[in-house]
Amino acid sequence: MTTFTAITTLPGRERAEALSAALEALGPAGVGVFEVEDGSGLHEVAGYFEAPPDAVGLALLAAAHGAADFAVSELPETDWVAHVRRELAPVEAGRFFVHGSHDADRVPPGREALLIEAAMAFGTGHHGTTQGCLLAIDRLAAAGFRPGRVADIGCGTAVLAMAAARVWPEAEVIASDNDPLAVEVAGANLAANGLSGRVLCLVAEGFGHPRLSAAPFDLVLANILKGPLVDLAPTMGDSVAPGGRVVLSGILEEQTPEIVDTYAAAGFTVATAEMIRGWATVTLVRNGRNVV
Repeated sequence: MTTFTAITTLPGRERAEALSAALEALGPAGVGVFEVEDGSGLHEVAGYFEAPPDAVGLALLAAAHGAADFAVSELPETDWVAHVRRELAPVEAGRFFVHGSHDADRVPPGREALLIEAAMAFGTGHHGTTQGCLLAIDRLAAAGFRPGRVADIGCGTAVLAMAAARVWPEAEVIASDNDPLAVEVAGANLAANGLSGRVLCLVAEGFGHPRLSAAPFDLVLANILKGPLVDLAPTMGDSVAPGGRVVLSGILEEQTPEIVDTYAAAGFTVATAEMIRGWATVTLVRNGRNVV
């Protein structure tokens, strides 16, 4: 069956969600809101239609919400599940092998396999930021770092929390996200990987939960975006134990100096910085101790 997409962008999640709700009046088969991962603060609103959408209605909605004009495209009939599976080949990052169920028989011996279904695109390991964080975890583990408490802030699919739980089986691992749906997905992924009960999943904004503010962490993973990372810096300084590590990503390469300066002011020193396809992953140490 031929389907149609209508896509626009506008700044701010609240405005994007308001437009998404208004778009429902035009009768789409589905609507989605996605953050554009370029540090711009823009959000994409997409509607999926089984017939050509009302062009006038789309124009009025865009104008009323201050969005760019909708771009309408016709999509041919496609087996999207098969297409995504073809496109999302397994990802290797250090000791980790991130794969969908269709590639379960391709896990090399001795690797830490992390199952993330291809339909869950954010956090599958294919983005340079996720790969960078997995490599940072691998590097810390190989160097003998042994955290007692680990937090994955803005966990998405919880792929980083799962990686931490695998390499540090004695650690307390908490995964949090401000999106309840993401936390639900994280829980499903933990179950699929045999890690239910190993990672505590919470709905929280930053460290805004009693379980996240109760005691300092030895390792914090935060693969989000520059703006939220800057906002988190002071709280991060209070939430990481001396000598603890922070792995930050979701940062464009040119944004790295600002992040480094912001976290230096909060008491952190850079241990490593790695660039993958224009995205930076920065590992920092609290108070500059025991740099790995």
